Amino acid sequence: MHVVATAGHVDHGKSTLVRALTGMEPDRLEEERRRGLTIELGYVWATLPSGERLAFVDVPGHERFLGTMLAGVGSAPAVMFVVAADEGWMPQSQEHLVALQALGVRHGLLAVTRADLADPAPAIGQARARMAAAGLGEVETLAVSGRTGQGLGELREALDRLVAALPVPDPEAPVRLWVDRAFSVRGSGMVVTGTLPEGTIAVGDGLALPGGPVRVRGLESLKEPRTSVTGVARVAVNLRGQGVPERGQALVTPGAWTFTDQLDVRLSPVGAAGDPGAIGVDPRAREKTGRAHEPGERDQGDLPRRLTAHIGSAAVVCEVRPLGGRIVRLHLARPLPLHLGDVLLLRDPGRDRAEVRVLAGVDVLDLRPPALRRRGAARERAAQLAQARPDAASLLRAHPLLRAGDLLAMGCGPEGEPVCGDWHADPPYWSSLGERLPQVVRRYAADHPLEPGMPVEAARRELGLPDRRLVAALVRRPLTVADGRIVSGSSGLPAPVARALERLGAELSAHPFRAPEAGRLTELGLGPRELAAAVRTGALLRVAEGIVLLPGADVRAAASLARLPQPFTVSQARQALDTSRRVAVPLLEHLDRKGLTERIDEAHRRCRVPSPGRGAP
Repeated sequence: MHVVATAGHVDHGKSTLVRALTGMEPDRLEEERRRGLTIELGYVWATLPSGERLAFVDVPGHERFLGTMLAGVGSAPAVMFVVAADEGWMPQSQEHLVALQALGVRHGLLAVTRADLADPAPAIGQARARMAAAGLGEVETLAVSGRTGQGLGELREALDRLVAALPVPDPEAPVRLWVDRAFSVRGSGMVVTGTLPEGTIAVGDGLALPGGPVRVRGLESLKEPRTSVTGVARVAVNLRGQGVPERGQALVTPGAWTFTDQLDVRLSPVGAAGDPGAIGVDPRAREKTGRAHEPGERDQGDLPRRLTAHIGSAAVVCEVRPLGGRIVRLHLARPLPLHLGDVLLLRDPGRDRAEVRVLAGVDVLDLRPPALRRRGAARERAAQLAQARPDAASLLRAHPLLRAGDLLAMGCGPEGEPVCGDWHADPPYWSSLGERLPQVVRRYAADHPLEPGMPVEAARRELGLPDRRLVAALVRRPLTVADGRIVSGSSGLPAPVARALERLGAELSAHPFRAPEAGRLTELGLGPRELAAAVRTGALLRVAEGIVLLPGADVRAAASLARLPQPFTVSQARQALDTSRRVAVPLLEHLDRKGLTERIDEAHRRCRVPSPGRGAP
C-alpha cells in the first residue's frame, strides 16, 4: 500500500476530484458536505492501474484549519497538490506549499482541477513555477475535472508512477505511529488510527503510548483485518491499555525513541525567493536591518519567542531561544518521541492571516542538549552544532560517552566497537582520558603515599566517568587493577619478573586471548612462583591453572562475546576470541563464575552483558 496527502486551497474541487478517483466520500461530516468545506481529515483509497492500492489523506484547504492540514500531511511521504483552473494560485496554496517544503515532502504531482470551467494553462504555469522553486522539481502535471471525469485515467497512471518512485521504507524500523484519530469501540476498547511511515505492527506486539504500555489486540488497514501491517500504510490499531490517547500523541516501539521537551535544531530554508513570508524576505526584517537577507537565510530575531511546533499529527507550543546563526533551542510544552534528523515545522498561529504563517522548518540536531549557564555558552553551542550531522559521530562529539541503547533511542546506530560493555566514546575524548589516567594515579600516590594504589571509584570521580568499568577499560601497562585499586603493574615485583611481564604483555597485545603455554612462560622466566606473585599484585589475571592473561581480559572477552548471536557455543566463542579450546573452555567457566555469561545447556551459553543494539536477555 502507499499513502499520499491531497493538499491545496480549493476544498470543493479537491474533494470532488478525490471522490471521482476513489468512489468514496472523503468528507465524513454532514457540515462538510453541506458547506462544501473540508473541516476534518478524510481517509479514502483506490486501486491504481498497476494493482497497487493507494490511500488518500484529504486535508482541509481553508486557512482556519491549517493545524488540521499539517496533522494530515505530517506522516505522508508524497502529495497530490490540487489547484483550481478557475481560481489559480491562492495565498493558502502558497501556505500549503511552504508547509510541505518545511516538512521535507519532496515527492508529488500537480492536479489542476475544474479544467472544464476555465483554461488550465495559466494555473499550470503559475503552480509549476511555485512548486519547482519550493524544491519539488519538475512535478508531473495534469489538467483534470472531477465533475466530468476529464483526465482521470491519466491521473491514475500518474499516481502509479509517483508511488513507484517513492523510497522503500524499512520494515525493521522502530514504530512511531502519530495518532490522528482515537476512539473507543463497544466490546473492543481503544482504537487509534494513523499513517505508519515505516516499521511493522503485528497483533500481539507490545508498544507504548504516553500513558504507558499497551498491547495490540487487532489491526485493520483499509477496513480489512490484518495480522500485521508494514509501512507505508493507513492503519487502525485496537489496543489493550489504559485510557484513550489524543491526536498528536504517538504509538511507539518501547525504548526506541527519545522522549524530550528540549532540543537543539537547525533552521531550514522554506518558501520561494520573492514570496511573502518566505525565510529571508520578511519586509519587516529588511526594514530593521537595512539589507535584504540572502535566500534561505533567517535572522533569528525575526522568530517570535512563542511558536507552535508540528511533527506528524502533533502540534506543541514551544519557546524559542536563538543560539547563533541558524541554530536555536526549542523548549516544548510536552515531551515528544524524536530521533536525530527529524524535521519539525514552526508556525505562528497568532500571525495576521494575510501573511504566510509557516515560518521555518527545523532539523533536529540534539535531543539531550546541555545547560547553558555561563556567558558565551550559547554562541559556543551554536558553533559546535553548525556543521553537526544526525549521526553517531556528531552525537558523540557533543556527548562523549553514550550507551548503545541511548544511541539507538536517538536514531543513530552505533558506529565502531564499544570501548567497554555497551559504552561508546568519542575517539579523541577517549584518548585524552587514557592520557589523563596515569597523571591522576601519580597525583593520588603523591597525596596518599601509604595507600597501595588509587581506588577505582576515586579515579572514576576524578575523570568524571559514569561507570567504574570504564576506568578498568582505560588501564594500560604499567598500571593494573588489583583489589579495587589501580597500582603499578610491577609494584613489589623483582626487576627480572617485571621485565618478563613486559615481554608477555607485548605478545598478548596483538592476540589478547592466546594464553601462552607452560613452555613459553618458562622461556620468559615466569615460573610458578613468579606467576603467583604477578597474580597477587594484579599484574596478571589467572583464569585457571596454567592459563594467565592480562588484567581486564575477561571483561573485554565478554564484550566481544556479546556481539555474537545469542546463545553461542564454545566453538563460536573460540573463533570470536581468536584462541584455542585450551583457553576458551576455562575462560568461559571463569566468565560464568563472574556472572558475565551463563550456561543454558550442555552446549550453549549466553552473555549477561548487553550487546550493542540489544538489551540484556
